[in-house]
Amino acid sequence: MMVNLGEMHMDRRTQGKLSGTAPRIGLFVSTALAGLALAGCTASAPAAETSFAKAQSALSAGKADSAIGHAEAAVLAEPRNAGYRTMLGAAYLDAGRFESASQAFADAIELGSDDSRTILSYALAKIATGNNRAALAQLAANENAIAPADLGLALALAGEPEKGVHYLVNDVRAGNGGAKARQNLAYAYALAGNWRAARVMAAEDVPADQLDARLSQWASMARPEDYQARVAQLLGVTPVADSGQPQYLALANFPSQATMVAEAQAQADVPAEPSESEAMAFGIRDIDVAASAAPAPAASATPAPRAVPAAAAAPVRSGPRFVSNAIVQDVPVTKRPTRVTPAPAPAPAPVRAAAPANQQRMAIATGTADTHRIQLGSFDTRDVAEAKWDEFTKRFPQLKGHDLIITEARVKGRTYYRVAAAGFGARSARSMCSSVKSSGRGCFAYSAANPPAGAVDNGVRIAARTR
Repeated sequence: MMVNLGEMHMDRRTQGKLSGTAPRIGLFVSTALAGLALAGCTASAPAAETSFAKAQSALSAGKADSAIGHAEAAVLAEPRNAGYRTMLGAAYLDAGRFESASQAFADAIELGSDDSRTILSYALAKIATGNNRAALAQLAANENAIAPADLGLALALAGEPEKGVHYLVNDVRAGNGGAKARQNLAYAYALAGNWRAARVMAAEDVPADQLDARLSQWASMARPEDYQARVAQLLGVTPVADSGQPQYLALANFPSQATMVAEAQAQADVPAEPSESEAMAFGIRDIDVAASAAPAPAASATPAPRAVPAAAAAPVRSGPRFVSNAIVQDVPVTKRPTRVTPAPAPAPAPVRAAAPANQQRMAIATGTADTHRIQLGSFDTRDVAEAKWDEFTKRFPQLKGHDLIITEARVKGRTYYRVAAAGFGARSARSMCSSVKSSGRGCFAYSAANPPAGAVDNGVRIAARTR
């Protein structure tokens, strides 16, 4: 068992005798679980394994803040490892950060973790944030995998004490739960308002001179609005203000390789729909037609000339160059990019903006084939998108010779930002994506003439490479 739900009011020595496990949920990560998490790592991520081991040691020593730092590093290095996200959730929970814990455990569950301890931890974190509905849904979906002594009290804490009593009574009658089940049943009776039954059951294991104090303690936190205090007391932690785990750790930022492969295949024949990561991030599936639709160009016997990239249209011998990936500029569709230095230069000739329908983007000529791009991710803010580009170029030095393109897109009224790299031919784009995906990141290639649908044509941001 991960946590002795009904024993939270006993002293730690008594708890250990009754269950043989640590009383605080934050110390639940066992050697077996650690082995499972490490077995899921790739050989290319020693940093992730090291961070995980440090997080486990810190958590076992009761150093929650240190454990959080190491666990976040492990998740960032290996974002689709369910064991690492479980560890992160345990660290957040031990620090009293219930919102962050619920997100980390939810990510672990989405990645395939069906361990009953993870399910219970998620449910408790959700209960502590006042979201009983989400807790009950997860408990119902996994009721056969959770021990009745834990399931019963979790249900009672989530606002269904009568149902919790039902599970616990059956467990006590079967003689399976021992003192733990009896005390959980007593507390469930108390939450249901049946104080007489609570006293009778609690007296089975609590000394007579401590019984009134036990019941008084339960009564002091019996109000519906005391949900967070009940969970905090149960876990032996102090709740803190918490806005959630860092955005850059969100699972939606790290789609699976299978998802990216499917998207790449779709690119070959039809305009791309939003990636699964974008759909997961906003809970939607269909493109906002109003935002993405544009009239198709009329048929013509003579192919329309390809738009000339702005930076190549009117070269200026003495003008400044774009330098470093860190320089990011707003580029209106109908204007040339703003100069990055105040040095005077002759005004270039006007350049026709690319047609909105195919979302052409201004990018510096690469000197090689520039027919394809690779999408590396989709994020819900432009700031995060820009920060992720720096991360991508550090992890994949091959990208430093290519231009960043951040495209705003809208799906069902929600806005997000796609991060792509320009300056590839069809073969080099596929090769680059293979390198990215081999490290566990998402990537798909697409033709510059057939970009993903849903883009909003209100200007772009580009970060030019150093020449």
